[in-house]
Amino acid sequence: NAEIGFVALACGAALWELAHAVRRRGISLPLTPLLVGTVGILVSAYTSGPEALLVAFLLTAGGVVVWRALDGSGPEALRDAATATFATAYIPFMGGFVMLMLAAPDGVARVALFILLSVASDTGGYIAGVLLGKHPLAPTVSPKKTWEGMAGSLLLACAVGATGISFALDAPWYVGVGLGVAAVLTSTLGDLSESLLKRDLELKDMGTLLPGHGGVLDRIDSM
Repeated sequence: NAEIGFVALACGAALWELAHAVRRRGISLPLTPLLVGTVGILVSAYTSGPEALLVAFLLTAGGVVVWRALDGSGPEALRDAATATFATAYIPFMGGFVMLMLAAPDGVARVALFILLSVASDTGGYIAGVLLGKHPLAPTVSPKKTWEGMAGSLLLACAVGATGISFALDAPWYVGVGLGVAAVLTSTLGDLSESLLKRDLELKDMGTLLPGHGGVLDRIDSM
C-alpha cells in the first residue's frame, strides 16, 4: 500500500532526525528496533484497528528498552531507553492514528481534511500574527506565536473544517467547526512541544532533509 509506505517513510525520516538531534545531549537512540517497530505499528493500525495499534506500540516500546539494555546498564542506558520510549510514542504511535483514519471507507477524504486543517491552522496563525500580532502566546517557548495568531488559526481552520466536512464527508457543518477548534488546539500543542525540544537541544531546526523548510519534524510537528 503506497499510503502506508509514504507514512512509514515520513516517520522513519523523523526518527532519524530525532536520533541525530538528541546526540547533542549524548543520547543514543536504537534506530534499528525503532524503525522495525514503526512499520509494525503502522501496518497493525491500518489492518487491525486501535487495539492492534496499542499492542504494537507496547511491543515496540518494550523492544527498544530490551535492545538498549542488552548493550549495557547504567544511567546512560536508562536515559537512552527512556528517550527511545518517548520517540516511539511521539512519532510512530501518533502516525498510527493517521493509519486508523486512512483505513476507514472514506479514509482518503479524512486524511486530506486532517492535513488541510493543520495547514489552515498554521496559515491562519501566520497571517493574523504578522498583520495583527501584539500579545505573545508563549514567549519563553515560541516568541513569534501570539494570541491574535491563535484567533486567525481558529477562524481559518473552522472555515476549512465546516466546508471540507460538508463536501467531502457529508457531515453537518458544525461538526467541521468542532474539528477546526480541536485541530488548532492540537496543532498549537504539537508546534510548541517541538519548540520546547529544539530549545532544550539548542537547535533552530530538527533537521535539514527539506531544504528551506528544515527537517521532516519541522513540517509535521503540528500534525
